Amino acid sequence: MLRPVTDADKDLVRVWRNHPEVRAVSLTRDVISPEQHDSYWKSLQGNEARKVYMYERGGRPAGVVTFFDIDADAKTAMWGFYLDNDGLTERGEMLPAFIDIQRQAVKFAFSNPDGLLLERLDGEVMDANEAVRRMNKRNKFEEIATDERVIDGEAVTIHTIRRRRQPND
Repeated sequence: MLRPVTDADKDLVRVWRNHPEVRAVSLTRDVISPEQHDSYWKSLQGNEARKVYMYERGGRPAGVVTFFDIDADAKTAMWGFYLDNDGLTERGEMLPAFIDIQRQAVKFAFSNPDGLLLERLDGEVMDANEAVRRMNKRNKFEEIATDERVIDGEAVTIHTIRRRRQPND
């Protein structure tokens, strides 16, 4: 289940985003300070172009889905997600959560009446993040472009992904 984040979620969001395994596959790898996170959190208030949702599994917070660059008129957005790596691993739920969070996000983006009701959802994924690339393909995302970026002094191949709403969404 996805629900809007609340102030009670604020610290979890930063802790999970700062996890070394999450940072390793992120396009920005810096550790986010409390001050940076406070500024980010304040920027979400009333921001119709960026929405952040808590993914819950078994009634417990387990991950974060962010939709950004939301264009309500064009019905498009970018997106990304990350999980509570430590908590889910400890409970033996990492793989099922990994599969479910993307399915939930796609449903929320395209067909959930309380969701975004988009026509197109885009994202970016590192070439080396093979598990997410495979999951993207299973969920009907296409890699539509590839470019090179320098992240922390390292050349990294990034794929732009895209999924359009489909009749069965």
